[in-house]
Amino acid sequence: MNLTDNTILITGGASGIGLALAQRFVRAGSTVIVCGRRADKLREAQQQVPGLQVRACDLASPAERVALRDWVTAQFPQLNVLINNAGVQRRLQVADPEDWATRQQEIAINFEAPVHLSELFIPHLRQQDYAAIVNVTSGLAFTPPTFAPIYGATKAALHSFTIALRHQLRDTRIEVLEIVPPAVNTDLGGTGLHNFGVPVDEFADSVLARLAAGELEVGFGTSEERRLASRSELDAATEAMNARFS
Repeated sequence: MNLTDNTILITGGASGIGLALAQRFVRAGSTVIVCGRRADKLREAQQQVPGLQVRACDLASPAERVALRDWVTAQFPQLNVLINNAGVQRRLQVADPEDWATRQQEIAINFEAPVHLSELFIPHLRQQDYAAIVNVTSGLAFTPPTFAPIYGATKAALHSFTIALRHQLRDTRIEVLEIVPPAVNTDLGGTGLHNFGVPVDEFADSVLARLAAGELEVGFGTSEERRLASRSELDAATEAMNARFS
């Protein structure tokens, strides 16, 4: 993947992994647009990264995804990279009663939105040089978490979709790449839940260097081990991980 002189849209880019990627792409000379649900977080991101472009958007809404596509392609016609990074992680018990709309929102943001945005932006990206769609999945796509069952399922689905999309677009200008994070020290799921995770800057530096070197799917630490593991190794890792959270 080319890291310089791009015009990049990063969903969920106001904090965490998305913001770390945005910082590095801006430093490399790219124009970066980030979207998120909270205007205050977007303003904070702009203060941290001078020159960052922002757009408030609720990716759970299909209509807002279409509006995002229309606005971005009109305001930034050189857009050539889409990074589907936005994600929600909720810790829940499936058997506990809960309003379905709450659970459906996690599916919509984590899986429906990347699929829909890919479809919406492909016609535009086909016309661009060095075009790419980058999907941010998770090591939990390979080791299903009992503490966050919907999150793990959506990331497994996005991993599968990424492989299929790469095959379908193999004869186009569009590269399809995947970033597979382990637990990273961000506020995903709530403040303090991932303090044990790897530093976000260390993670971002590593994965971008490997994407620049031409790798199509990259993890880090435990997620790198998981994406390359055998089925028996994955079963053992899943059991050990979930035992810690039981």
